[in-house]
Parts: sequence; C-alpha cells; structure tokens
Amino acid sequence: MRALVVEDDPRIAADLDRALTAAGFRVEMAADGEAAWFLGGTETYDLIVLDLGLPKLDGLAVLKRWRAEGVEVPVLVLTARGAWTERVEGIDAGADDYLPKPFRMEELLARARALVRRSVGRGGSVLVVGRLSLDMNRMTAAQAGVPVVLTPLEFRLLAYLALHRDRTVPPTELREHLYGDDDSREANAVEAVVTRLRRKLGAETILTRRGFGYHLDQTA
Repeated sequence: MRALVVEDDPRIAADLDRALTAAGFRVEMAADGEAAWFLGGTETYDLIVLDLGLPKLDGLAVLKRWRAEGVEVPVLVLTARGAWTERVEGIDAGADDYLPKPFRMEELLARARALVRRSVGRGGSVLVVGRLSLDMNRMTAAQAGVPVVLTPLEFRLLAYLALHRDRTVPPTELREHLYGDDDSREANAVEAVVTRLRRKLGAETILTRRGFGYHLDQTA
C-alpha cells in the first residue's frame, strides 16, 4: 500500500514515516502544499495523511483542489486546530477522516487501515480470499487456518492483491506500490516476490493472467 504524508514538522513527519512503514505502507513525503498538490494529482496512492497548516499552500486548499480534479484517494486530515467548525470545514472539503493534534500513533494507524479497507469495500480488519486470510492490523497471514511466515515485502504484495481482489493487477502497478519510483529495480523484481509467495502458499494461490498481471485465487 502506498501512502503520501504531507507534514511540514520534521519530527512529526519522521514519526509518521516510521509508523506507517512498519504498518506495511510504502511512504512518500511532502513538506509543503504545492509539492503535495502536485504529487497527489499525478501519482496513485492508497492513502494520504494531510496536515492543514502547511507553507506555500494551505492543506485545506490542497484538499479542495484534489477533489475538484477528481482525486478520490482517502484523505486523513491532521491539524492542531481543534474547533469543531474547522473539523466540519475539513470534512466538507472532502476529508474522509479527521484527527486533531496531539494524537496517538496507534489511533492514526487504526484510522488509516480503516480508510484503506473502506475505500475498496472491505469492512473488517481481516481480509479473507479463498483459503487465505490476512490480518491487516497484526500484519499476519494464514492459509486454511495455518499461520504463514511472510517478510514485510511479501505481506505488502499479498495485501495489495487482496485489497484489489476483484481485478487483475499489472506488474508495473505492483512494482510502483512496492518500490515507488526506484528505477534501479529490475523488471522482474515483482515476479521474484510472487515466486517466493507461491513456494510458501502454493502455486495456485497467486494466478497469472498473461499479458495483464496477477490476481488471487478466490476459490475455497
């Protein structure tokens, strides 16, 4: 899962980066409103964490521009402003959730996971696809009830396929969500992770649609 964090406080930004990365997100950062507006409008994210008090362009203005341009990614707004009227203003501008500062990182992560699940129509914290189950809170996997040990990279790939279970995901999209814009990654980097997962889960767990990409087997 790919997340954009928009925060101009270096300490808070670093804390968010560490926490979201540990929770399975691949995080990109923006420290001002203009950079955030550009990234949110040109890149594909599963979640945006947006501070409202930004230099160059206020976070509320950024959010309004995104929504006007058709950017539908879930946005979790952070702000030091605590007045209920400002919360309403943020929601009216298109925010999906609102968290005032100071906040507990555990609460932010719970809200972030809920937004991602909601955006793809999955209600619970455990995703079940066929014989496979993924606990998005604990970042653990099981197959037919038997725990499977996965690396963070393997879990992220599997979780992305599970969240997008209703379509075939192209390799380029998977690579972007796993590695971002790291051009040094070889074209077969995703295939290597898929191969490792097939060894652990069985060859038919991740299916290939030639010329299109990968999808999970949804049969019981």
